[in-house]
Amino acid sequence: MFVDRARIIVRSGKGGNGHVSFRREKYVPDGGPDGGDGGRGGDVIFQVDEGLNTLIDFRHVRKYKAGDGQEGGKKNCRGKDGEDIVIKVPQGTVIKEAGTDQVIVDMSGDNRRVVLLKGGKGGNGNQHYATPTMQAPKYAQPGQPAQELELNLELKVIADVGLVGFPNVGKSTLLSRVTNARPKIANYHFTTLNPNLGVVDLEGTGGFVIADIPGLIEGASEGVGLGHEFLRHIERTKVIIHVVDAAGTEGRDPIADIYAINKELEAYNPEIASRPQVIAANKIDAIYEGDVEDALAAIKKEFEPKGIKVFPISAVSGQGLSELLYEVSHMLSEIGEDTTVFEREYFPERLAELEQEPYTVTYDEEEDEYVVEGPRIEKMLGYTNLESEKGFQFFQKFLKENGILEELEKLGIKDGDTVRLYDLSFDYYK
Repeated sequence: MFVDRARIIVRSGKGGNGHVSFRREKYVPDGGPDGGDGGRGGDVIFQVDEGLNTLIDFRHVRKYKAGDGQEGGKKNCRGKDGEDIVIKVPQGTVIKEAGTDQVIVDMSGDNRRVVLLKGGKGGNGNQHYATPTMQAPKYAQPGQPAQELELNLELKVIADVGLVGFPNVGKSTLLSRVTNARPKIANYHFTTLNPNLGVVDLEGTGGFVIADIPGLIEGASEGVGLGHEFLRHIERTKVIIHVVDAAGTEGRDPIADIYAINKELEAYNPEIASRPQVIAANKIDAIYEGDVEDALAAIKKEFEPKGIKVFPISAVSGQGLSELLYEVSHMLSEIGEDTTVFEREYFPERLAELEQEPYTVTYDEEEDEYVVEGPRIEKMLGYTNLESEKGFQFFQKFLKENGILEELEKLGIKDGDTVRLYDLSFDYYK
């Protein structure tokens, strides 16, 4: 079963507490402090596994936790470090923070192994706090807390070329003809429910990876039909091949189909729609020999003036495929080989830093409003897009988890009262 989305919760390990103890040895009446340091909490690590091509395993296990560090011991014994947890994902998995849907890391390109969450540091034992005036400190440092995140995982396939087109235009047949891929092929709509990948080996070239993106329909970018489930898989492709039924075997207009597909791409992501394209006018073997040129002429007249080349092909017989593939290879050579890697938008380590920053919650009698301010609040506002629904949900979660709502309630806040965080004001409702 192909699964390209999952939601999981990950938690790093808590740092072990420092230990409080003193030397207790015979003939050593004034033994000093010898409490050991706590161990480091385990990290949460994501790693690319070339043997995986789906996120189905995350349907069965949703929570992943690294080991906590052990408390320090007597005689300066350091606590054992918590075990790291290594989570294996397919290449091309984009990891996002669930609340904001911002990218934390894209497991593509050079990102083969990434420490997503660092474990908490172990606390210092009491031996570190001995001074000439305090020779028997009875306190130690607690370990740093664990970090926890809810994540959205999205698999966006890595392919140089994407095949797009309406259902039944012959994309799967084309892929099976030019690569080693063996997609299931049948004559009904939405035969292809998975993005199928294949490698094209061309003599005199380095070859390239091609993906059959399941058939789109009008309204796919808005969630109509199944097409919108797979639009994410075209985001990395550098060249797009529009496959159309030039013979009109199902009564379709190939020109209208190309415009409809481009409209869906534009609605989903305008940058994708602007990428280089070629048109594969398929099923020319189904056109009467004398009518082939007439059928192609209209498509060429419409799109070649726009710089989009049209190649008559037959995926069944192989006619015209060599010319199409060499043109695509040439286009790729001009674009370059770097894989599209999505930029980082969310930084978990900044949240860990925020927890160390101070803040205050006060009541301003003159303005009759509750004021929350401080470096922790100011930085959080800088990281969060409050205009989006997910950003505001993250904001609410931040207020709750940092104890700010609890402090407001201690000050006597009631429903409808105003809360101000710098330039942001909102009405409080429990």
